[in-house]
Amino acid sequence: MKLFLLVAALLCTAAAKPLSKAALRNKLLLISFDGFRWDYDQDVDTPHLDRLLQDGVKAKYLTPPMLTMTSPSHFTTITGRWVEDHEVVHNMMFNPETNQKVPHKQTLTRFSVLYLLRFSVLYLVRFSVLYLFRFSVLYLLRFSVLYLVRFSGLYLVRFSGLYLVRFSGLYLGLKTASFYYPGGGANYSGQVVDRVVLEEPGHPDDNETEWRQNIDTVMRWFSEEDFHLVTLYYGEPDNVGHAKGPDHPDRKAIVRQIDRTIGYLREAIGRHGLTDGLNVILTSDHGMTAVKKRPQVDEIVLSEYLNLLKLASFEILDYGGFGILTPRPGREQEVFDALSGAPNLTVYKKDQIPESFHLARSARLPPIVVVADLGFNLNSRFIVYVNKGDHGYHSGEMDMKTIFRAFGPDLRSGFLAEPLDSVHVYALMCRLLSIQPAPNNGSLSATEEMLLPRGQAPRPPGPRPLRAPRPPGPRPLRAPRPQDP
Repeated sequence: MKLFLLVAALLCTAAAKPLSKAALRNKLLLISFDGFRWDYDQDVDTPHLDRLLQDGVKAKYLTPPMLTMTSPSHFTTITGRWVEDHEVVHNMMFNPETNQKVPHKQTLTRFSVLYLLRFSVLYLVRFSVLYLFRFSVLYLLRFSVLYLVRFSGLYLVRFSGLYLVRFSGLYLGLKTASFYYPGGGANYSGQVVDRVVLEEPGHPDDNETEWRQNIDTVMRWFSEEDFHLVTLYYGEPDNVGHAKGPDHPDRKAIVRQIDRTIGYLREAIGRHGLTDGLNVILTSDHGMTAVKKRPQVDEIVLSEYLNLLKLASFEILDYGGFGILTPRPGREQEVFDALSGAPNLTVYKKDQIPESFHLARSARLPPIVVVADLGFNLNSRFIVYVNKGDHGYHSGEMDMKTIFRAFGPDLRSGFLAEPLDSVHVYALMCRLLSIQPAPNNGSLSATEEMLLPRGQAPRPPGPRPLRAPRPPGPRPLRAPRPQDP
């Protein structure tokens, strides 16, 4: 899946400052393979991924933020901020006051009349079944016109309020580009990425020839047009994981394809003369787990425990293992008590969400949050979910962990790092780009042992000692400490 159009945070250019005008800056490529679970390379022959441990850095696994969804997780990676600070609290764009919801894939493209009419039809058909509306041509036309008006132009302001300003200033003075990366096409308080390639809805994600063509395009951006930072996104293995499940042979096949693509990437880097001037980070947004279905388990149907129409004014359910609700005035305790009686899920009032989730301070998060046990889906009224694999569960679950690899002239070789949180990736990116980070929740200390000392040539491949992991605990949003020029 992909990220909400609101906040492509590689893109912006305002508050982050270069460390030194004279500092030599290597280029940086950030690649995200959506839904690549941390252990997907352990049951498949992946020679190119294996080679990265010899020639670069590997973390045992990467822990995404709580909300192991594509949109929230990608924004944590690119901003170094927890979900409660970057405010992308779901894959769907929503406005609880008007009850408007837009699936996140629909937010990845620019506005067109034809697209919105198509979206309106699909939305109506889906929810006419889900909510037992009476389908009629008159209602369809009325609905289509309503959504056409509401979403014409830049509708993101209606959903995001003032949150756009928070994403300005992350990569000052850099020439940046986004290739399919979630959020890359958005306008942030007048700031946009220098170049963006958007993926059209329905575009196939598994074309290996196109994957290589995209790499060639990005290499030309670096070598011929002197881009400093490019983010590149691939929608696999997420799609296969959802459709077939994480244990299906097709998932293994797509991981082999990813491995071949990494081999092609390294060849292309050499062909374009970028070996000594380009650092690369390979990562993902979340893992994947098999969905539990009837008759093996009793699936969760929330309408068996409460009357959603009567008690909730807004909800996003039927979306994997994570749900949010806004109770009607005076009904919050009733909703909480009713959901607390349902099996295989945990319900939280917003002010009682554990601090380790880094969610409670969000102004956009509704008052009730529901998290299903691993593998269970939250069905609101009917069991309509068809996916065989899913995510969105507690980030502490091993099935939700993902990958981290990095290689390049500023990174050590043969270094196996302890697990780390994805919130720390932004600080590493800023160091590799020789810019001062904007305020963030991460810390360079979590990744600095991956780095070669400034001015030191890359070491030959070989094992490196592991450091003891940093004790767990939340980190406050803070101004970064000065970095050495």
